[in-house]
Parts: sequence; C-alpha cells; structure tokens
Amino acid sequence: MTTHRERLQACLKGETTDRPPVALWRHFPVDDQSPETLAAAHLAFQDTFDFDLLKVTPASSFSVKDWGVEDIWEGNPEGTRRYTKAIISNPRDWERLSALDPSAPHLAAQLACLRQIRTKLGPETPVLQTIFNPLAQAKHLASADILLVHLRKYPEAVLKGLETITRSTQLFIKAAISTGIDGIFYAVQHAQANLLSEEEFLRFSRQSDLTLIEAAKELWCNMLHLHGDNVYFDAVKKYPVHIINWHDRESGPSLTEALSSEVPVLCGGLRQDTLVYGDPAVIHNEAADAIHQTGGRRFILSTGCVVPIIAPYGNILAARQTVGQ
Repeated sequence: MTTHRERLQACLKGETTDRPPVALWRHFPVDDQSPETLAAAHLAFQDTFDFDLLKVTPASSFSVKDWGVEDIWEGNPEGTRRYTKAIISNPRDWERLSALDPSAPHLAAQLACLRQIRTKLGPETPVLQTIFNPLAQAKHLASADILLVHLRKYPEAVLKGLETITRSTQLFIKAAISTGIDGIFYAVQHAQANLLSEEEFLRFSRQSDLTLIEAAKELWCNMLHLHGDNVYFDAVKKYPVHIINWHDRESGPSLTEALSSEVPVLCGGLRQDTLVYGDPAVIHNEAADAIHQTGGRRFILSTGCVVPIIAPYGNILAARQTVGQ
C-alpha cells in the first residue's frame, strides 16, 4: 500500500493493511474565519503529520451564520467559539426558518475552502467535510436550554424547524460533493442520556440523520461522530456509514465491546486528555492497547473528538508515529 486512499479502502473492506490507519483533527480558531486561512491551516497540519485522512473542521457556526447567528473566539482550549446571538426565542421562530442555499456567504466560503484543499492536496489523501446534524444546528440557532424546552413543550414547531434545517443541509452536502470530497464527518451531539431520553433522540434526530446520510451515499468514506457521555451507541450503530467515531475511552462502549460484524469500522482509542497531559510513552501504550483490542483490523487510530489546540506538538507526532510510517 502506497497511498492513504489505498490503506483506508482496504481497512473499510476488512482487509489486512500494512499498518492501522491513523487520523487526528483539530479546530483552527481565528484561521477558521476565512476560507483561505482555514484551507492553509489544514494543509499545513496534514503536511506536518501525514495522516491517512484529512477531516475538515470549520467553526461549527459556519452552518448557521447565514441565518443570523453570531459567535466569538475567546480562547477555548478545544478551539471552539462561544455563541453570542441566537435567532430563535419564540416557538414560532422554528416555523419561520427558510432553507439556505449553498451560495449563502458562509456556506459558500466553506465550499471555497474545500475546493482549495482538494486542489492542493490531490486525490490520494481522503478529505471529509464536517456536517453538524440538524439537532446540533438547532442548538446553535436557539441555545441549548431553549432548544430542550421547546422540544418538550412545542415539539411540532421544533420538528418543522428541523425539517427546514435538514433541507438546507441536504443542499450543502450536494454542493460539497461537487468539490471532490471523499466523505462527510457527520456529527451527532444529542444522543446522550444527560440531554435527551432515547425516545426523544429517536423522534427528533433519527429521521433527519438518515436523510442526510442518504444524501452522502455516493461517497465512500462517511464517518459518524457520536459526541459526549452516556451515549445511545446502539441507537446509531447501524446508521449506514463506513466509520463510527466516539469517546470510547471516556463514555463506552469500549472498542472490544463495540467490535462486531454489525458495526462499521471503528475510530478512536486515544483520550483527548492523553494528548494534552500525557507524554509519548503514555500515548504509545494507549495506542497499543487500542490496536490490541481490535486486532488492528477495521480500525482507525484517533481520539473520540477534536485534539485540543493546547496539545503539544510532540504528543501529536507521537500518536502519528505509534503506527509506523
């Protein structure tokens, strides 16, 4: 195997690879406010560490700013921004949403970023665009607290808003596919027992999730990201994606528990805290344990989420080098 694409394609088929694929990703605060600087930051990161895929990580607000949402950079160690202006406060606001066209300024900027990355990176390194699922976008439109109140008191209004968000995201995925991406990184944030009951999650998330994953079905490298603690892993493990990524070290199930023919390729094995506070020896041991749990097959070494921007360079390099060249 001589290319990242070949290695990942073999991994997805369950074939023996020369080494386990590895990929880490992070936010690029400040740089994420223009397509040129965001593309340059991703390309420099990939050039430095040579991961087997490049997961494009814009600020989460890229998907909602064209509706009028505002946010600000305040130094969060994960690289995320704080939302300062929501556009939904009244339950009827959900029904007033109209679907965005991909030509809207912030969506178009992200498409421009993808085109720049694809042109300069070439086809042998897979590129995945982050897609926040409709419930995650709804949280940013209304705030986390208001979303949960409306969801329980005015469910039909919220469902109508989610339908609009889903249509908007379908259009964006179609446009993103035209840039030459290889997959989407589909981020689900509300499949957590501390946020929603499983019944609520299924009612308000599952159908829109399946609709958007279907919109990306022509791509060969779609990854589901299941965010947070106490997650409803069984509720999403059969989503029709190629890879599933979650906080296996913090939340469970473990890689061993998740490993079965019923789940897609597993992605994880490293704690975020290990990459920040550990050292290369600790990282090596954690990676070795993850590879042992999976036998190194149908497995991509990564973290359960973004690498914090305060993670030392040497620790990121150590994670890359645990699998060899």
